[in-house]
Amino acid sequence: MGQALREPLFLGVLLYVVVQLAVGVAVSRRIQNESDYLLAGRRLGYGLAIFSLFATWFGAETCVGSAGEVYAGGLSSICRDPLGYGLCLFVMGAVFAVPLWRAGLTTFADLFLRRYGPGVERTAALLLIPTSVYWAAAQIRAFGQVLATCAPGLDVNLAIVLAAVVVLIYTISGGMLADAITDFVQGIALIVGLVIVLAAVVLSMGGPGPALSRITAEQLELRPAGMGTWEWLNGWATPIFGSILATELVSRVLAARSPEVARRSSFAAGGLYLVVGSIPVVLGLLGAHLLPDLDDSESLLPLLAREHLHGVFYVLFAGALVSAILSTVDSALLVAGSLASHNLFLSFKPDVSERAKLRAARLCVLLFGVVATAFALEAESGVALLEEANGFGSAGIVVIACFGLFTRFGGTPSAVASLIGGTGTWIYVHHVLEHEADYLLSLAAALAAYVAVGWVEHSRRPRDACPGACDRAQSKA
Repeated sequence: MGQALREPLFLGVLLYVVVQLAVGVAVSRRIQNESDYLLAGRRLGYGLAIFSLFATWFGAETCVGSAGEVYAGGLSSICRDPLGYGLCLFVMGAVFAVPLWRAGLTTFADLFLRRYGPGVERTAALLLIPTSVYWAAAQIRAFGQVLATCAPGLDVNLAIVLAAVVVLIYTISGGMLADAITDFVQGIALIVGLVIVLAAVVLSMGGPGPALSRITAEQLELRPAGMGTWEWLNGWATPIFGSILATELVSRVLAARSPEVARRSSFAAGGLYLVVGSIPVVLGLLGAHLLPDLDDSESLLPLLAREHLHGVFYVLFAGALVSAILSTVDSALLVAGSLASHNLFLSFKPDVSERAKLRAARLCVLLFGVVATAFALEAESGVALLEEANGFGSAGIVVIACFGLFTRFGGTPSAVASLIGGTGTWIYVHHVLEHEADYLLSLAAALAAYVAVGWVEHSRRPRDACPGACDRAQSKA
C-alpha cells in the first residue's frame, strides 16, 4: 500500500484535499453561533450563492452517472440529468426562493413547525434526514472509489473510510461558510476538468464536426420505443418533484444575504447547471462510439479521461471529480445534522445557549457522517443508495410545503395524513409492487390525503379558525 500512496495522481488529489481541509479549519474561527454554522450568517453574496447552489447539485451521479446513462440509452436518459435537476433550480428561483427566504427559517423543517405544529416538524425532519444520509453515503462511496483508482493497491473500504474522515473534518469545522467557499473552488475545478476531457475527446475524433457526425438519430430520441407513458412521465416527475424542495437546495437559499440574491442565484445556478451538465451528455453520446460494449457504463467517463489525458491534466480531472463529490456530501451531512439538532433534539430544550446549539449541530454532523460511512461500506452500489434518496418521503414533503407556503387550507391532521400517505405508498409501490409509476402514485396519494383530510377539517372548523399551529402571517414573521 505504501507504493500505492506514492502514485503521482494520488498525491495530486491528496494535495487538493488538504487545501479543502485548510479552508475548513480557517473558517471555523469565524463560527460563533448556530446561524453562522448552519447558514453562514445569512450573508452569501452572488458568487458564493451561485456556485454553492451549482456545486451542491452537481454530484458524482451528474458526472459519472449521466454520462453512463446516455451511453447506454441515449438522450432518453436526460430527464433526470441535466434537465430534471436543472429545472428544479429554475423553479426554486421563480416560485419558492423569495417566500422561503422571507420566512426567516433556520432549517426547512421550521416551516412545518410554524404552519402545522411541532409534531409535523419532527415527523418531516425524520423523513428528510434519511434522504440526506443516503445521498451522503452514495457520495462517500464514490469518493472512496476515486481514491482507490488513484492509488492502485489501496483497499476500497479503507479508501471510503479515509474519504469520510476528510469530509467530516472540514464540514464539522467550518459549517455552511466553509462549504460555500469550497463549493466556489470546487465548482471552478469541476468546470475546468470537464471542459478539458471534452476538448481532448473531440480533438481525438478530428474536431467538432466529425465528432458530432458520429452521433446517430437513434441516440437522440427523447423517448425510446417500447417505453410506456407512465414510466416516461415517472422518469420526469421523480427528479423534478422529488428534488424541487430538497433540503440541501433550500439551505442555500436561506443562507443568501437577500431574497433577490436567493432568487437570481437560483436562476444563474440553473443555467450553469444545464450548460456544464451537457458535457457528460455529449461525452456519453460520443463514448458509445469510442468505447463500445462496456460492461459497466458508469466507467465511461473515467476511462475516457484515462485514455485521452495525461500528467497534470489527468490530475485536474481527478480533482474535478473529487470536487463534484465533496461539494455534495458536505452539504448533505450539514443538512442532516441541522435537522437533527435544531428540529429534533433542541426542540425539546429551546432555551439552551448558542454554544450548546453549535456543539449539538457539530455532534449531529459527526453522527450522520459515521452512519453514512457505514451505509457506503455495506451498499451494493451507489445507484441503490440514490434510488432511496430520491423517492423516500419527498412526495408528502413537497405537498405540505406548497400548501403551507401559499394557502391557509389544511392543518396538522392534513399534513400528517399527507406525509404518511405519500411515504407509505412509495415504500409499498416501489419495494413490493415494483411499479413503473412509483413516484407519481406516491405524489398522488400525498395530495389526495392532504385534500381529503383538509376538507374534513374545513367542514368542521368555524370560518375564523386558524388552519394550523399559526396562520400565514405568523409564518412570515
